[in-house]
Parts: sequence; structure tokens; C-alpha cells
Amino acid sequence: MKRVALIFIAACAYSTGASAEKACVNPLYLTFDTGHMDIAPLVADVLKRQNVKVTFFAANERTKVGDGSLGNHWSSWWKERAAEGHEFASHTYDHVYWRGDLPGVEPKFRMQPTSGAFEGREFTWDTKKYCSQLAYANERLQDFTGKKPLPLFRAPGGKTSPRLLAAAKSCGFEHVGWAAAGFLGDELPSEKFSNEVLLKKALRDIKKGDILMAHLGIWSRKDPWAPTVLEPLIMGLKDKGFCFATLREHPAYRDWLAANGS
Repeated sequence: MKRVALIFIAACAYSTGASAEKACVNPLYLTFDTGHMDIAPLVADVLKRQNVKVTFFAANERTKVGDGSLGNHWSSWWKERAAEGHEFASHTYDHVYWRGDLPGVEPKFRMQPTSGAFEGREFTWDTKKYCSQLAYANERLQDFTGKKPLPLFRAPGGKTSPRLLAAAKSCGFEHVGWAAAGFLGDELPSEKFSNEVLLKKALRDIKKGDILMAHLGIWSRKDPWAPTVLEPLIMGLKDKGFCFATLREHPAYRDWLAANGS
């Protein structure tokens, strides 16, 4: 009888603890876009240590080691992140920038890949071509992780137009930007924006519900933002009463995700 009582108490304690951990009343949504991936293992260590789940937006970008951020070299890294409970979404396969809409009844766009075989060249794409770029990034992610990515995307640089967003939505992708305070500044020159300055600004300005954005390595920044700032930022935000959730829990996307099988 005593043993049963102890088991019951332990079960109740576990249930209460799980509920408390699940309840996130002041959520923030930390997201990472791909980059040169040199800091990706360190970022993963911080997220695991701090028990923070994020959403990764992935493109096949040029990397310091391996065959691109969605190349086979990084497959085990993505698989490990899936096992930890992170979420994934498209950043266009070739990290393609929107450069402008073209006139005409049918939507067409000036697009410029910044990775892959056609890096730096400008093309005219229709909806079908753009959608194939969105879908292929998610296909690669699912191949690596065994987990279905979210039907969301982030356009490189956040560059879009209403026409481009409508085109993406027609093939099942909703766009995700970031909050003004959520721009964490890791792509800014460290000579003008030190890690200390960026950390102080983020801790001062970030508010409940903000989507935060950083990268898995920026080529141009001499003093890398991550992981130097990442852990102090997470700890500081936790001290201010914030918690972290993936975009699966974001109220602005919940209905879209449910309607699109996620």
C-alpha cells in the first residue's frame, strides 16, 4: 500500500512538473536561418543545455565544412536536432532573393540565387518554379530528419512582395518574418555593432510574442555573435520571465498549420 502511495505521489509530481514546463505564458519564438554552419554544433549545445526548442529555416547555403548546409555532410546534425524536438521550415533551396515583380497577368518574378550552381545570376521565375524551390528545401530536411517540416518559409533577407506571398501560399507555404526587436543583429558588422551592444539591445527591447531571428554562421562578421551572445541572451530572457516555443505553437500560424496537415 505504501509503495502504491509513493508511486501515485511521484506520478502527480511528474504530471505537475510536465504541465508547468509545457505552460509558456510569456512566449518568444527563436528562429535560426542557415549560414556557413561553422557554429552550428556550438549553437546546438547551447540550445540543448538551456532546454530551448527553436525553428530552423534551411537553405542549401555554402558552408565552411562540407557540401552545403543541406548537403549530406550535415545530415546527421539535422537528424539530431529533430530528435531533440526542434522544428524545421524552408528558406528556399538555393537561398533565392526576390528582386522584383514583373508586369503581366500571370505572376512572374526577378529572382537571384545566392548559392548553388547559378549563384549570383538573375532569372525570371513563375509561381511553379518558386514553389519548387520552397518544396525542395523541405524535402531535403525530411529526408535527413524523418520529420515533416512545417508548411512555412522565410524568404532570404525577408524580401517579398504581396504577389510573391500569394504565389507561395497557393502551393501551401505561409511566410514568417521577425519582430523589429527580434532582429538579433548577428549579420551586422562587429566593428560597429559589438556583441555587448547587441545583447543589451535585445534584452532591453524584446517583448512577449516576438519572433527572434539569427543565423548558423555569418561570413562577414569578424566577431561571431553566436554562440558568444546566444547563451547570455537566453538566460537573460528567462530571468525576465520569458519562455521559448517553436512556431508550431505561434497563434498567428496555428490555424494555417492545422489546415495544411501539421
